[in-house]
Amino acid sequence: MNNRMKNITMKNVADVCGGTCYGPETLLNQEVSSIWTDSRRVEEGSLFIPLKGERTDGHVYIEQVFEKGALFTLSEHMLQGDNPYVLVKSTYQALKDIAQFYLEQLKIPVVGITGSVGKTSTKEMVASVLSQKFCTLKTDGNFNNEVGLPLTVFRLREEHQAAVLEMGISQFGEMLRLTRIVKPDIAVITNIGLCHLENLKNRDGVLKAKTEIFEGLKENGAIILNGNDDKLCTVKEYRGIRPLFYGDGGACGIYVDEVESLGLKGTKCCMHTPAGSFRTRIPVPGFHMVQNAMAACGVGLKMGLKLQEIQRGIETLKPVDGRDKLIETGRFTILDSCYNANPTSMEAVIDLLCYAPGRKVCILGDMFELGEEEKELHKKIGYYLSEKKIDVLIAVGQLGRYIADAANERGLDVCWHFAEKQEAMENCKAILKDGDFILVKASHSMGFSDIVSFLQNA
Repeated sequence: MNNRMKNITMKNVADVCGGTCYGPETLLNQEVSSIWTDSRRVEEGSLFIPLKGERTDGHVYIEQVFEKGALFTLSEHMLQGDNPYVLVKSTYQALKDIAQFYLEQLKIPVVGITGSVGKTSTKEMVASVLSQKFCTLKTDGNFNNEVGLPLTVFRLREEHQAAVLEMGISQFGEMLRLTRIVKPDIAVITNIGLCHLENLKNRDGVLKAKTEIFEGLKENGAIILNGNDDKLCTVKEYRGIRPLFYGDGGACGIYVDEVESLGLKGTKCCMHTPAGSFRTRIPVPGFHMVQNAMAACGVGLKMGLKLQEIQRGIETLKPVDGRDKLIETGRFTILDSCYNANPTSMEAVIDLLCYAPGRKVCILGDMFELGEEEKELHKKIGYYLSEKKIDVLIAVGQLGRYIADAANERGLDVCWHFAEKQEAMENCKAILKDGDFILVKASHSMGFSDIVSFLQNA
């Protein structure tokens, strides 16, 4: 494996960023081994990019990174001493400029994935499919924004043959900046839902912001869209590129029939594509995972995979923590969906819980970034719960109160509300019973992974 980053040298970085080199000429054309914004992760031969954050300024760690073997650093101001650096106007902009340049050096196909719900699970499915033929790198965790996306790009090496990159936004213009870095060969949009409404206002705003991904699409690129989404259906073409739609009916280029739910063990179906049909089993439960499989099938076809390779990629998908992952503890079964939440994903995973045997418990927390409608949208989740076969609700947080009150108002008798996560965990011992099937879900910043860990050890 070549650990060097192709053409990422001090000279090229300065050229790309409009910066000025300070250091010996012998370093100018040496390729770096890695790029980091976290000084703790710097290693021999690294480039360090110090960013100014809310709590600290990365510039204060510049001396330390050279002790760890950094090749050179960026800086927004002149440095004292002999340590080599490139002086730039903005390290934040330089981070993105370098990522764009580096991806261009590698010349590998890139799949960009966005949407209100299901970006990460679709990314996992697409990567599982492409890995059947290509050495594929995918976004890890939530590294999908204007800092995380470049850091994902920096993990690529010359042995990689494809990249599957998740692209998350919260405001207008952000996708334009991301897509200029990525320049995807294939753009996938999973859906247009209720998220980031404090900036995007409504679903039409979300559609406008998400479809900015097309601006960076390569000339001969492909667009793959969810044909079940009423907003995405309005996209007819972009610069002569007609979308490939996936969805329920034969009007879509990729569709399924003979759908058989296996409950929490997944779903069987027959997948129909322009290249033929095949039967498959999606190993992660929920119809949203069937949609993800259809999207991945479309990507696989555009990337030249055979149907057998696509089928194998779908069937060998491994669930990730926080993404509807089932955890057996001996006492409980946990449906870990705590990575993030919005109204659409919350309702979908509640539907999933209905397949569970035994007593069904929901531990739900606040959903953030919903704008002026946040209280009403939380109430709707409570009303939705009351219509399902849910036995116990444990709601947490300031907005969680609206879930609990609405569910109780509509007849869900066993409703608890706790203002804080720690208080909820302390009371879980008295509320939960052996054999309970427990859903855990909230927005990421609620830190509900702590609750999952607590339940695993209870």
